[in-house]
This record gives sequence, structure tokens and C-alpha cells, in this order.
Amino acid sequence: MTLNCIAVDDEPLALGLVCKFIEQTPFFNLVGRYPSAVEALKVIHSQKIDLIYLDIQMPDLNGIELARVIGKGPETPRIIFTTAFEQFGLEGYKVDALDYLLKPFNYEEFLRTATKAHSYYELINRPALPTVAVESEYADDQYLFLKVEYQLVRIALDDILYIEGLKDYIKVHLKNVEKGVLSLTSLKALEEKLSSRRFMRVHRSYIVALDKITSMTKNSLQIGKRNITVGNQYKDAFIQFVGKWL
Repeated sequence: MTLNCIAVDDEPLALGLVCKFIEQTPFFNLVGRYPSAVEALKVIHSQKIDLIYLDIQMPDLNGIELARVIGKGPETPRIIFTTAFEQFGLEGYKVDALDYLLKPFNYEEFLRTATKAHSYYELINRPALPTVAVESEYADDQYLFLKVEYQLVRIALDDILYIEGLKDYIKVHLKNVEKGVLSLTSLKALEEKLSSRRFMRVHRSYIVALDKITSMTKNSLQIGKRNITVGNQYKDAFIQFVGKWL
């Protein structure tokens, strides 16, 4: 997979270096180089751009402002910020930047971000899991298949405590496993695959395994040491569930 890239930097030397690095990366295609965010914005709206190497401190429209303007969506290019100021890392996180390069950087550091971007696009462009085939093989609802990095991982439904939504990812929290499992999918997509007899959406960011609830009120529930608030949008369904036990 080849990614269409642009570089944006008001410093000619820095712009030239990033463009040189893009051109020597086999899976990158340099579409253009721009000394200002305003010029780059015209191209972003008229061509298919996958990745932007973007300086932050620029006149007229800085990199953070450009990131806010283009927003985030399935067709929106991802951003890797390049800056000499480390304090902008938090701002980059807020606009969901893919990565961050601190100037001056060498090709090895650049290639790390390039590889990350390439892996990201390969992952999101992989064909969807054939749900019908999986459901027919595991008709008793014992397992769930999730994309984890470069492979499909089988997870036993009995091991799931709760599932947490994290922007483009979900994190599956499992019993007897300290770290959760991250997968590039949405909470809504996963909710559609799970049986409503065993799992319930109780918050815009949480799906819980009903048989793992250790205590509950009409406004919250406890799973082990984790307390989860029930969102207003899901409260009626949850109260109905609670009512079966009162």
C-alpha cells in the first residue's frame, strides 16, 4: 500500500528535509510541499491525501489550527506533527495526531512514524471479518474474533468483564488478564455482534458483561473494583434489567 503524503513547514530547510525523507520511503508518495497551512488546506480539500507531516508554529494558520479545521473522519488525512517545541505534545494528542516528531530528527526517527502510519492504514483497510461464517461456526456464542494489530484474535466471551470505547479503538477488559486487549473497531460495531442476553451497553463508552456485575444501583454498577456510571441514554433499559432482581 502506497500512502499519498504532503509536507507543510514554513522553514525551507526543514521542509526540504521532510520531503527528502518522504521521497526515499518506498511506501510513500510525495504529492506536494507547502510553506503554509493555508496553501496546504486547498490541496487537502481537492486531492486524496493520506498523511500530512505538519509543522506547528507557522504564521496565519498554525498546525494545531489546521488539524482542527480538517477535523477527523474516515476520509480525513492523518497528521504527524513536526516541531522544535516539546510542550506541543499534549495539543497534538487533543487533535488526535497519529504521531509527533521533535526537531531535529533523523531518518531513523522519521521511518518509525512512517511505519506506524503504514501499519495504521493497512489495518483499517483490511477486509471486514466474515461475521456470518464466524457465527455459524460458533453458534453457541462462546467466542468473539477481534482484529488485534496484524491478526484476528479469538476471545472467549466468558472471560470478558467489560468493553471500553477509546476513540477509534475499543479495549476489552478480561478476567485474570492485567492488560486489556486493544482493537481498531467501534463500540457500536461490537455491540451489534454481542448477544443482548449476555451484554448490555450502559454508557456511550462502556458495554458490560451482565454476569460479571457484582453489585448495582439504578445509576451505577460494580464489576470487581471498577465502578461504571450508567449513562442517561441507557438508563431505562438498565433500570428494567435491575427491576428483575428487586
